[in-house]
Amino acid sequence: MAALRTALLLARLLLGQLILVPAWLSDAQAGQGFKVHQPQKEVSVRVGETLTLICTVTGGGPLGPVKWLKGWGSGSETIYDQKEHSSFRGTRAVNESNTDFTILIRDVRPEDTGTYYCVKFRKITASDDELHQRGDGTVVSVLGTSPFPSVEVATAVLFFLLLIFILIFCVYHKKCRGEGQSQGAAGAPAGGCSPIPVLSCAGSPGTPSNVRDAETPRPPQQQSSEQKDIHYADLQPLREAPQRSQSPGTDRSEYASIRAAAK
Repeated sequence: MAALRTALLLARLLLGQLILVPAWLSDAQAGQGFKVHQPQKEVSVRVGETLTLICTVTGGGPLGPVKWLKGWGSGSETIYDQKEHSSFRGTRAVNESNTDFTILIRDVRPEDTGTYYCVKFRKITASDDELHQRGDGTVVSVLGTSPFPSVEVATAVLFFLLLIFILIFCVYHKKCRGEGQSQGAAGAPAGGCSPIPVLSCAGSPGTPSNVRDAETPRPPQQQSSEQKDIHYADLQPLREAPQRSQSPGTDRSEYASIRAAAK
């Protein structure tokens, strides 16, 4: 009885292996024509832009998802997963395609620099997958900030410049007011930060030299010398001019002379 039970158990095991043979053959045939094609070798992108990573596959391939990984080995990071695509940054460029697995990564950051791999996995159990084939990898370089500043940065710069302008204006206004008060206390006309003096020249319009001389006090010696120049003026009547025959209605004219003598 024990030998019969052992024979039945072996028969069942052999039957189970024979049933799995067609699945193995189909996976082997699918793997022969399957190819992961990752054409991009290097890609450069700026911060804030959208990164496009191209990946296509040929043939049906074995059962299992396609993933995008950043880096390789124990420190790799999943960027896209065909089974749980909504949980990662990468999104499909062509939805519901069985051959095009190109993804988009929006709003690129400096830490996105690295090497990205398109990987095909093969299902071995309901919860486990193993590597079937991967692409050659795409090296992504993040160049830096965008040449055009964002709205927030531009607003901050304008606000800072406005504060500087207001500060300079206040300091200038305070300085002008202090100078105006000091000029008013000294008797000078106030009302400006840097008053412009009015210059007058001899002979210029509006400032005749005789008016300036009259306002300028003279030394007593100069005044006495000028007073001695003319002592008197002797006015004498003129001799009566001989009368000439005049036509009726003609008016007569008289003349006077002034004689000045100096001592």
